[in-house]
Amino acid sequence: MAAALHLQRGLRERLRSGEVEITVVEPEAYFTYHPLLAEVAAGSIDPRHVVVPLRRVLPECRVLTARITRIEHATRRAFADAAGPGEPPAPVELPYDLLVVAPGSVSRGAPVPGLAEHGRGFSTVGDAVSLRNHVLEQLDLASATRDPALRQAALTFVFVGAGYAGVGALAELEDMARTAVRDYHNVDVTDLRWVLAEATDRILAEESPELAEHTLRELRERGVDVRLGTTLASAADQVVALSDGSRFAARTLVWTAGVRPAPMLRDTDLPLDALGRVRCLATLQAVGPDGRALPGVWAAGDCAAVPDPNANGDPCAPNAQHAFAQAELLARNLVVALDAGPYAPGLEAYEPGPASCSTSLGIGRAVAHTRRGARITGRRAWWLHRARHLRRLPSAERRVRVLMDWVLGGVFSREVVSLGGVEYQRSGFEEGFEPGPGRPPGAGPEAPR
Repeated sequence: MAAALHLQRGLRERLRSGEVEITVVEPEAYFTYHPLLAEVAAGSIDPRHVVVPLRRVLPECRVLTARITRIEHATRRAFADAAGPGEPPAPVELPYDLLVVAPGSVSRGAPVPGLAEHGRGFSTVGDAVSLRNHVLEQLDLASATRDPALRQAALTFVFVGAGYAGVGALAELEDMARTAVRDYHNVDVTDLRWVLAEATDRILAEESPELAEHTLRELRERGVDVRLGTTLASAADQVVALSDGSRFAARTLVWTAGVRPAPMLRDTDLPLDALGRVRCLATLQAVGPDGRALPGVWAAGDCAAVPDPNANGDPCAPNAQHAFAQAELLARNLVVALDAGPYAPGLEAYEPGPASCSTSLGIGRAVAHTRRGARITGRRAWWLHRARHLRRLPSAERRVRVLMDWVLGGVFSREVVSLGGVEYQRSGFEEGFEPGPGRPPGAGPEAPR
């Protein structure tokens, strides 16, 4: 989306004259601003306000809601499926002159018993809303049940992976749960058990050691059981088994242990590295067989192996800061290449700016470091975190909406109502049907598929 937005600006006159056409192919009709998903899960931001409708911000582009199934760059053709889930395939063939590859990444799963059945991801707005509803439903269950084992399992929340996504989601939800339990007569903050398992010897691997250590201390002071050098061995039957030998029942398991490039890249003839990313030059052009730029292919973001000069030439880390900066540079370089060719001397190499990452740890708490190298914590970091991401949101309308969410959140207390029924919106309708022959109680007018 960011690349298309900058291309739209740089090629506005050519787009309007019909000389150039930009087609954006994306399975969803919106862009999701991932750094604010933790606050969506905690109820600080309305879910609709962190998504940007593509057709609204890209009026000069042709937006095709479809999923790319194959790319044949040798013949300059892409193939897409425009059908929705569960519908017959609706294949679309898309010839092109220039290709920008930016499908991002997906959660990196693992062959852990029970993970696919009982685990939850945290990469979409739906994941964030569903997790919020689930946590609040577990508090309701714990308050209602008289079974001590079920109560303990309901109040145990396990997160695997201590990167930005895992730490931010756990911290925000833990802060939300602290507020929610005030309204329960028989559930206390001390009843909640939060476990964070990380395979390496530190959390927030991309953050400075000082801020990572500060975050670790704060989480432990809040009662979070942080286990370093620990992996998930099993989650079968909703019993979590960790590599340190501990076993306990938990009805909530959130998997945030890294990402991998979008699997659709395997169905292309593009040059990929060992991890499945598009091999790129510093100019964000794909690498050809001769080591020079592969004409007509550009890539950016989590799916691109772009050399990072600050990391001895290793590829850039998959984070939002690199993705947005690469997208802007890609658009500038592509406009130059349109006129001067793929080997034009005016193409710029990607030079990452100073790291400016931050992580929210709940209301009034965060860790951040600035472009000047300063490291700040607490409320100052929290204000910086919010201001930084408000500025980066690619829609003025969404900035206003998110800002209003924050203002109202400062005036009123958190919303702690579960809307889990929205996920099963047919349940109330189906309850109105009497069970008939071959139809179980509660089933709707048609047998479930």
